[in-house]
Amino acid sequence: MQRNSFKAFTLGCLALVGLAGCGSESPTATAPETEPTETASAEGDRGTLVIRANGEDFVREGFTTKDGWEVQFDNVYVSLADITAAQTDPPFDPEAGGTLEAKAEVKVEGTQVVDLAEGDESADPVMVSEVEAPAGRFNALAWRMVPAESGPSEGYTVWMQGTASKDGETLPFAIKVNEELAFTCGDFIGDERKGILAADEEADLEATFHFDHLFGDGGAPPDDSINTGALGFDPLAALATNGTLDVDSAALQAGLSEEDYTTFLAILPSLGHVGEGHCEEVRLTAL
Repeated sequence: MQRNSFKAFTLGCLALVGLAGCGSESPTATAPETEPTETASAEGDRGTLVIRANGEDFVREGFTTKDGWEVQFDNVYVSLADITAAQTDPPFDPEAGGTLEAKAEVKVEGTQVVDLAEGDESADPVMVSEVEAPAGRFNALAWRMVPAESGPSEGYTVWMQGTASKDGETLPFAIKVNEELAFTCGDFIGDERKGILAADEEADLEATFHFDHLFGDGGAPPDDSINTGALGFDPLAALATNGTLDVDSAALQAGLSEEDYTTFLAILPSLGHVGEGHCEEVRLTAL
């Protein structure tokens, strides 16, 4: 067995950030370690692996923040690079701090920018790329978030645009993030397993983004961890000028209190998941 090359994401990073919990969210699938791992099949048995990105209903349908703002997103652009799917044995546990050992891996070339707000509540997660892959169980997924090279979110890793309403006030916003991040994740956890690829068939893998970690969830109790650890929207709304909020990472650093800015930076690496499955998270750059 060889050590997976994408483990090199963590080399030279400024800070390794602790794994974040998911508040009131609860996985509905059996934990990965309780199931057998299918390994790579014989050479020639290949199928198509479909890599998707999912901002969940919070992004597609809108939601209420922990501090009572009704948020609707027009666009949530994320810029993904070095997407790598792997069949690992033993299964990679991002919370154990072990080494990812890959029996097989495939990569998506180039940087892909996707809009997580695309589609309505019935839409499938956004397709990022399709790649030919050996049949077997892909139980690890890694990617980096880097500034987009072109397009509406050029220069930023995350671009959130929409409107927020509270107490009769409607506030158009654009929140632009340029911190680079990296995620190395284990098995997808959700209503059904993903990444089990049979010869001549298709299988999905999903990078999932939990934006409720940033804004909180007005549908959860105030003392729920999803809210106690979230920034909310009030500190951001306070930075609006002339009825519009338009900020980037530098403006957030300059405008937020030290405590709120520290919270913001701590939350960013917790955005990435695989369903409800956790990732090993790294913030690669700081301002």
